[in-house]
Amino acid sequence: MNNKELFRSLLELDLFPIKDGYVPFFRRDITAIDRNPDTVNRICGRIREMGLDKLYEKCTQPKETNRQMGPLFRNWLRLGVLGMEVVHVDDFSHNTNNVVIDGSDDELKNFAQRNLGYNRNKGIDFIAHRNKQFVIGEAKFISDEGGHQNDQFLDAITTINTPVKNNVHCIAILDGVLYIHSRAKMYKTITENNMPVMSALLLRNYLYTL
Repeated sequence: MNNKELFRSLLELDLFPIKDGYVPFFRRDITAIDRNPDTVNRICGRIREMGLDKLYEKCTQPKETNRQMGPLFRNWLRLGVLGMEVVHVDDFSHNTNNVVIDGSDDELKNFAQRNLGYNRNKGIDFIAHRNKQFVIGEAKFISDEGGHQNDQFLDAITTINTPVKNNVHCIAILDGVLYIHSRAKMYKTITENNMPVMSALLLRNYLYTL
């Protein structure tokens, strides 16, 4: 059985044997398997490494709650992928231009409350300063529809609608199943309303428009 056949067979199970954020995406769009061979091979490599006994154990254990992807997003930013210097929030000066401001959720929240008019008692995943403007963002990987994933989506949308100062832009940095064409609430929300929702892969392009 090749990797594509193995992957399709395992997707038919109620519980996939490993935790990977792309699995729910493939469940929603089975045709994506043919378009993403590297991702399928990466996942199947981990599965084959497990052996049959471990594979059976993982497929039959109780389901666990999905974990947020925030730490991975922050590590990604620290690589400099946005083409802007990354500085810790304690080292930021308002004279500093074109930087990503780094820190924990609470450190970024406190900075935004003190300086940007942000009034939510909720941590922030992303702050950038470019051309005397600030961008506040909430980053989520939406792996499925319904339940906790809907709550994560609504949390990001609430950040967009939070009142802030005039030179501050609030955005939602979302990836996952919400972009799959469907009648689902998340897809309709982002396509029927003019709101600043974008994939992390487009974040750099957005920042360079400011």
